[in-house]
Amino acid sequence: MSQALYLLDPDPAPPWAPFAGVRPLCELRAGAHLVRERWESFVGAEASAIFGLPHLAGFPEPGVPPVEARRAVAGPAVIGSSTFAPRGLAPDLPDTAVRLTHGGITVGWAVPAGGTWSGPLPHAQAVEVEGVVLRGVFDLVPALERLLKEDLLGLLGDSDPVPRAAIVIGDPAWLSLHEAAVEPGVIFDTTGGPVVLESGVEVKAGTRLEGPLWVGANTRIVGGPIRNSAIGPWSVVRGELATTVFLGYANKSHDGFVGCSVLGRWVNLGAGTITSNLKSTYGPVRLDVAGARLETGLTFLGSLFGDHAKTAIGTLLSAGSVVGAGASLFDGVRAPKYVPPFAWGGASAERMTREGFLAIVERVLPRRSVAADDPMRAYVGRVYDWLTR
Repeated sequence: MSQALYLLDPDPAPPWAPFAGVRPLCELRAGAHLVRERWESFVGAEASAIFGLPHLAGFPEPGVPPVEARRAVAGPAVIGSSTFAPRGLAPDLPDTAVRLTHGGITVGWAVPAGGTWSGPLPHAQAVEVEGVVLRGVFDLVPALERLLKEDLLGLLGDSDPVPRAAIVIGDPAWLSLHEAAVEPGVIFDTTGGPVVLESGVEVKAGTRLEGPLWVGANTRIVGGPIRNSAIGPWSVVRGELATTVFLGYANKSHDGFVGCSVLGRWVNLGAGTITSNLKSTYGPVRLDVAGARLETGLTFLGSLFGDHAKTAIGTLLSAGSVVGAGASLFDGVRAPKYVPPFAWGGASAERMTREGFLAIVERVLPRRSVAADDPMRAYVGRVYDWLTR
């Protein structure tokens, strides 16, 4: 009997900045796939709903199931945590209530036909599953090391021929092209892992692509060395990029190093924006989120950019910087380590107005053929109100 799938977002907390309250957290990218997509492959069913914050109801991105308040679920069903990225397929589950665990941590629940889930089940049978526990947004960076190569091996298969004027270093069988337009002289290096370009990707001359690397549909790569990254659809990338996650629809179309970072949708990095991803002490990177200090335990960590964040030309960001959703950085070369949502300038307490932010959204979205329609405007307004409450 098939099982229904529900995703359970955590309560908002500093480790999930700058995306908490902005998007369902299962819509973050862990490896080449969204967390939701990983659960859907794991269970073998599309998600029926996301249990998240009320103001995210009507979340307007295509393909996302409804966002609802947490409620009772009738079995057979799996309730998966958005803080866990599964690997492979779910094991056969016993015909009883199940607590899915990884390393002793609860990462989901399952109830059989006739059962009901409405919260933790104290007497459920523990079943260990494979995957990666996410302690916060920052863990999407090391998740690349653990998940991306395996994801790409699963995506290899039929491929368009390698362009004759391209240079391939490593095994050509680890290169997968799907209706990609590749200019002469592009270098593909698969010695570290596969390189997968989805439909409609453009790659300009002067680009070096090093695996493991996934590039989503309709993205433009316009020059520079790019490695060990997952770049979502409809993005533009130029300059050195390493170990970085793009959710999609983001713009880094100029030179400047970005490494060990996470970019939300509609992020725009001005020319010469540079992220540091290593402290001068070589010690673990800490985050400062609205006064809350977080120990990541990571030696390499760049910047976390929320949806619609923007930087001016020449912006420099310290290791472990967090830039809130909708923030615009322009009044200093070196940005603060924490920039609150909708900051106007970055260093001051000034914020963008609700009307001003909506006006920017209405100008930006059509540039990627996305309608700034009433549902989108309503969602953006609710997010603004929640983050500035």
